[in-house]
Amino acid sequence: MTLAAAAGVVGTAALGLWQVNRAHGKRALQQEHAQRERAPAIDGAQLVARPNGDWHRQPVRLRGRWRPEAQFWLDNRAHDRRAGTILVTPLALEGGGVLWVQRGWQVRQPGQHGVPPWPISPPGVVQVEGYLARQASQAYDLGGPRTGPLRQNLDLGVASREMGLPVLPWVAWQTGPGCAPLQCNWPPPEDGIHKHWGYAVQWFALSALILGLYVWFQHLQPHRAGARSGSTDGSRIERS
Repeated sequence: MTLAAAAGVVGTAALGLWQVNRAHGKRALQQEHAQRERAPAIDGAQLVARPNGDWHRQPVRLRGRWRPEAQFWLDNRAHDRRAGTILVTPLALEGGGVLWVQRGWQVRQPGQHGVPPWPISPPGVVQVEGYLARQASQAYDLGGPRTGPLRQNLDLGVASREMGLPVLPWVAWQTGPGCAPLQCNWPPPEDGIHKHWGYAVQWFALSALILGLYVWFQHLQPHRAGARSGSTDGSRIERS
């Protein structure tokens, strides 16, 4: 019993500490990303030169041409408590390379179903400002289509094979006035720090509960029972 209780206390406390360390690690990563967001923007040539660099949350200022024939919508995306879709279009960068750009969000009108109307993609060379991320907006995968003009999520591997061209392993989230008529005031990324703190509290509480139950059943309760038994025996002797 003692070994089982000790293992339970130590194990749950260790899991609590692991969650605390995870929270601290994500906090440090969040601060690193916040610092990177204030860094000068890189251009397409720098990205193409180091496609596997750590560019997450890195500001970019890109020049290239839209490839609207390969664009598609990400379905079931809520914004300001309204249902909508997000447009993703490949950008052929000046100097070579193709990059997916999350261009903006569009509300779904009441009664609108299927593929929304496409906004106009300006011809010629355009300048795109925003920041890089490892993936586009993600939604819970309900088994929706991974190809076609309306998809649940962006699968970079599938999209690259569809293009038939080498696509950079990043997604540019466009910001600024260039998004119009779409909206691109993206919410801050969910870091999950509060989730780790919540799990840590639960593990520490379970550890304290195991310890408390062990002390009660192995020490306090037998002691109280012995004290009551001694008191009862004493009363019997006095009556005798």
